[in-house]
Amino acid sequence: MLPPYFNIDPDAALADLDAPVSSAGFANIAGACAQGRNDLASRGLNAEGQKTLRLFSTWEITRYLIPVAQAHFRRVLKANPDLPQGTSETEGGAKWFTLDEVLRLRSHFAQEGSKAKEYLPYRPTGLPAKMVAVANFKGGVGKTSTAAHLAMSAALDGYKVLVVDLDSQGSMTSIFGGKVEDEWQTVFPLLARHYAEHLQSDNQRRVDRGEAPVPMDDTLAEALGIRTQDVIQSTHWPNIDLIGAQLNLYWAEFQIPVWRMAARGWKLWDALTDRLEADGVLDDYDIVFIDTPPALGYLTINGLAAADILLVPLGASFLEFDSTGRFFDMLHSTFASIEEGENIAARALGRPEMAFEWDAVRAVLTRHDESQQAELAALMQAYLGKTLSPHRQGFTALIGQAGEQVSGIYEADYRDFNRETYARGRETFDATYAAFKKLLLGVWRRDELAQLEAAE
Repeated sequence: MLPPYFNIDPDAALADLDAPVSSAGFANIAGACAQGRNDLASRGLNAEGQKTLRLFSTWEITRYLIPVAQAHFRRVLKANPDLPQGTSETEGGAKWFTLDEVLRLRSHFAQEGSKAKEYLPYRPTGLPAKMVAVANFKGGVGKTSTAAHLAMSAALDGYKVLVVDLDSQGSMTSIFGGKVEDEWQTVFPLLARHYAEHLQSDNQRRVDRGEAPVPMDDTLAEALGIRTQDVIQSTHWPNIDLIGAQLNLYWAEFQIPVWRMAARGWKLWDALTDRLEADGVLDDYDIVFIDTPPALGYLTINGLAAADILLVPLGASFLEFDSTGRFFDMLHSTFASIEEGENIAARALGRPEMAFEWDAVRAVLTRHDESQQAELAALMQAYLGKTLSPHRQGFTALIGQAGEQVSGIYEADYRDFNRETYARGRETFDATYAAFKKLLLGVWRRDELAQLEAAE
């Protein structure tokens, strides 16, 4: 039997062909996609049109969230009627709890339970949130999925999380049910305010020299009145907040270089960091996850420069390994170029030189198929060493099923599968989070010891 690409009749092909597509046709296709996306997204919404988080059973709570036996868990609830008691779908059936209730129960066990058990996650006092950027300029490597699942894992672990979506495609925003009308509900006004404040300082120096100030346009004037808290929105997760993204955010990639050309002294790479710090956001959260676009543009540079920890997802394939190597090469050339330019001026003025530094950098293998990719993964591990996380995030069909509902594995109700299938499906994501948490705690502990040493 011949392959299907032989003996194709040109007339039959012509009969099946539709009309040529104009630029307006792209709008029609985009509209169809938007309708379909809204249809899919609405299937996980409540009557008010808001995304809701599922309930958690006693079995799931005692297995994954609060390390106690089910019998002891029930005894504690019975002895403390003021604690959340959960709801049952049937008389005498299993009890189900909201995540808010789980967090309250966790606090109770932390106060009253065994001190030998970890009811609350380690979090040094007096230190700001750790910012974690998830980046790679190759699409399809599981970047957004990895960031979303880590954010959900951290929330289930008891951390307070902020998710910052820098990708104008807004996939992370969709996962967390965010509503973003325009660029003014994204990070754009924060970057604009950072530039506007720099321009104000420059203008003051101009006035002091007797020069005319540079006019400030309406966009910059409006941005001066916006704080980070104004663009943060709550999500259906009680301890995950979001700074969302939408298509208009891409405009920042064109506007930022215009601002930079007008003010060479503006440190554009510090814009996001400075605004989060100035508005006290890093004191309100434990972890900030930054989802970057699949490109090394100005938004990505802001996200990477803000990060304490950099995670780079990639698949175990030659092309992705090669592409990731080029990504790190571009990171080096980009940030080394910034350092060189800044330090030429610093040396001339007798000021300290600057240098970018990250607490930790890890590549993370995603969508790994042990039966097909073990040899290549081992080779990558041999070359990258500790930079490649030893845990390989396995492929699971559950992600495909969960993704159909615009959610993640942690939002999937195990009753849609069964306990055993669900437990196997989430194992790889629990292990991914465990590897990340070990990295996070090591970094925090290093900072904590340095803080104690400095105080002596």
